[in-house]
Amino acid sequence: MYQRLRDLREDRDFTQQELASLLKVSQTTYSRYESGALDIPSTSLIKLAEFYKTSIDYKQLLEIPIE
Repeated sequence: MYQRLRDLREDRDFTQQELASLLKVSQTTYSRYESGALDIPSTSLIKLAEFYKTSIDYKQLLEIPIE
């Protein structure tokens, strides 16, 4: 999930500071989200999904096992 967040941000030419401002967190906190050092609150995931116009599943990289 963490690499996906970085890829989404970089593909759209945003800085960590810009995304941190959107989420109302510090740049350091956002950096820790991207590196996986800090879990991302669900409210922030929802904001990011809305911002990127994608689903939360896409960012979380959920793998649904096929039985």
